[in-house]
Amino acid sequence: MAILIPAIGSVVSRMTAGERRFAERLEEKLEDDYLCWYDVSIGEQTRHPDFVVFHPNRGLLVLEVKDWKLTSIQSLDKQHVMLAFDGTLKTLINPIEQARQYMFAITSKLERDPQLVFPSGSLKGKVAFSYGHGVVLTNIDRAQFDAHEMGNAIPSHLVICKDEMVPSVDAEAFQKRLWDMFPLKFQRQLSLPQIDRIRWHMFPEIRIGGQAELFSTDENSEVEIPDLIRVMDLQQEQLARSLGEGHRIIHGVAGSGKTLILGYRAEHLAKVCSRPILVLCYNRTLATKLQSLMQTKGVSNKVHVISFHAWCRRQLDTYNVGLPPDTGNLEEYFSSSVEKVIRSVDNKLIPSAQYDAVLIDEGHDFKSEWFKLIVQMIHPDSNPLLVLYDDAQSIYGGAKKIKFSFSSVGIQAKGRTTVLKLNYRNTAEILAVARAFADELLNPKDVEEDQAPTVQPMSTGRRGPKPLLIKLPSLRDEIAHLISRLQDAHKIGMPWCDMAIIYRGRPVDSIAMEMLKKKGIPFEWSGDKKKGLNPNHNSVKIVTMHSSKGLEFPFVAIPGIDFTPKHANTLEEEARLLYVAMTRSTNELIMTHSTTSPLVEKMSKAIAI
Repeated sequence: MAILIPAIGSVVSRMTAGERRFAERLEEKLEDDYLCWYDVSIGEQTRHPDFVVFHPNRGLLVLEVKDWKLTSIQSLDKQHVMLAFDGTLKTLINPIEQARQYMFAITSKLERDPQLVFPSGSLKGKVAFSYGHGVVLTNIDRAQFDAHEMGNAIPSHLVICKDEMVPSVDAEAFQKRLWDMFPLKFQRQLSLPQIDRIRWHMFPEIRIGGQAELFSTDENSEVEIPDLIRVMDLQQEQLARSLGEGHRIIHGVAGSGKTLILGYRAEHLAKVCSRPILVLCYNRTLATKLQSLMQTKGVSNKVHVISFHAWCRRQLDTYNVGLPPDTGNLEEYFSSSVEKVIRSVDNKLIPSAQYDAVLIDEGHDFKSEWFKLIVQMIHPDSNPLLVLYDDAQSIYGGAKKIKFSFSSVGIQAKGRTTVLKLNYRNTAEILAVARAFADELLNPKDVEEDQAPTVQPMSTGRRGPKPLLIKLPSLRDEIAHLISRLQDAHKIGMPWCDMAIIYRGRPVDSIAMEMLKKKGIPFEWSGDKKKGLNPNHNSVKIVTMHSSKGLEFPFVAIPGIDFTPKHANTLEEEARLLYVAMTRSTNELIMTHSTTSPLVEKMSKAIAI
């Protein structure tokens, strides 16, 4: 079923009877990967094609729909038509000429977008897909059209007649009528970013405002830059801009500025690349944060940020490959979706080389077969790939995670890797406790030259309060105590958005939300699938340890470190998760527990050092 924009229900009141019938045929007879726009402006208020039909393989088609009856047409030539309306005569432009003018207005608009044109050759600067135009006559059948020789004024193959758009018409025959209207047919499949660009131009309501520069270097800029970034941005920006071409890997400890480098790299590539840039990460919360950053700085039209599994879903949807069956097992469903994308790319059902560059944040959470897939998405004419990695923060897969060399998955980065040991995010006090707690995780391991090393973090010497570990009678007492600490910090000027409650599992989230609500403290929860987390919203963030990766807050509270889920990982993996949560804090860290456990004992020893 094709997608109609806007939906029929929202525009039916302004449709003619014939337009409504034709819209219904488009929805019924075209597949899911078709986009159809109705009555959308193409630049001037007077330019509103009746329908624009788009398909990633076929191209773009402009259609004018006329409900004229044969008895109303007094004369018709290649330029004009004279119609009788209520006893008066009216001369109008021939609808095929009207559609042709609309078509060229659209293509002229799209040709100004370098991402949508041929970059070289005889067609340089022309839109990189097929396009055509036609007319739909909803009250004149083919026999009447032929009998009155209307083909002399409107070419027969550019017309769909009344009897060719009835509900019983064969879908294949209906589609053939549409695609016979194309004068030239290019065997070219548009990439997902190109499709998004066309949607952006055709339907302005989906645009995201703000066209400012990402990470503005204007010294007079009024945008407040956090102190932490002032310390590190010069080094990280310089590194990002000097990475050079090809594949690059950065092994960096938590808080070393990997994500900041990604931002600067995206900014640089957005200026020099003609095609879009893809930014991938594992968890939705980090994707939301990165997406918000790109949108705020005005490069989201060129830099596309999305979580890996959401990207796979979009590929399957866009190219109408079909989704795997939902068995109720989310992990199984995600795995099947990835496998289906891989097979579809191999079988050329989904195009490769869709992007000029791919940047991967938190690459340690990616599997080897994901990297193999992603490498194919980079256009060989450009080939930039940046992978940000920290083996100590690898929290998915556990002991089952397979070690692999980067060259084995198509990443050619030998001799082009960078190691970042300095931790800018955490104070010396937080980092000392985190290192002592995660000593076994951070011990250097023997790996091949082309594998991911474990890097030990080094402090920049920034000072702050020592992390606290507090024992309380119950989990509710823990959360109540932590909320009172948050209130105290707020009273002396700390914004709610600088605070986070990071937890391992339920019922911490429900208890925290209940208590925060009673206190009238604004909050957001990472488990809210509808709203998620808005980094710009002044509210306390309630975040799972898994979702906290890539985030940072001046004040982090971690209740229930003695909590053990039913399906717990090994002690090492649970310690890795807690290490990630601890290193989210830029200044103050408070942890609580009500019982003892191996993690509590380990943390007690780390704090005592």
